[in-house]
Amino acid sequence: MLKQADNRLERMEGELTSLDTDILTMNIEYIILHHSLTKDGATVSWNAIRKYHTQDLGWRAIGYHFGIELIGDHYEILIGRMMGENGAHCKEQGMNGKSIGICFLGNFDLIKPLPEQWLLGLKLVRTLMSIFGIPVDHISGHREYAPYKSCPGALFDLEKFRSEL
Repeated sequence: MLKQADNRLERMEGELTSLDTDILTMNIEYIILHHSLTKDGATVSWNAIRKYHTQDLGWRAIGYHFGIELIGDHYEILIGRMMGENGAHCKEQGMNGKSIGICFLGNFDLIKPLPEQWLLGLKLVRTLMSIFGIPVDHISGHREYAPYKSCPGALFDLEKFRSEL
């Protein structure tokens, strides 16, 4: 057990030394939107996603930079990976290294995002666009890079979202 902990610590130390922690030097050009494909409710699904990414998949952190989830009776923006780290949310076309991943918790193949979550998503994306100088045509759904995915959901109107930015 102690040997396993030592091996994990060595792996983590190697990852930490390779992290680019200065977000201003990163080449962030895109924001990629996702959905969790889970039913959102008054419980925190974000931690279940984190557990799945770190324990089941063996990643060092959750793959997304941000999540937007219903906590109790209101939506909150949750932190995933630090902004100075590459994401693990869209490997196609090398997007993990040049994008910020945002996961809207819920299954938007079955229902449309609720207005409060939608508006909070717009606010977050506008802020990130301002910080990084990202143009609206660089706001994408994961499905636009990975056609086998539906992210951010079949009922998530990407064109409407972009037009409201």
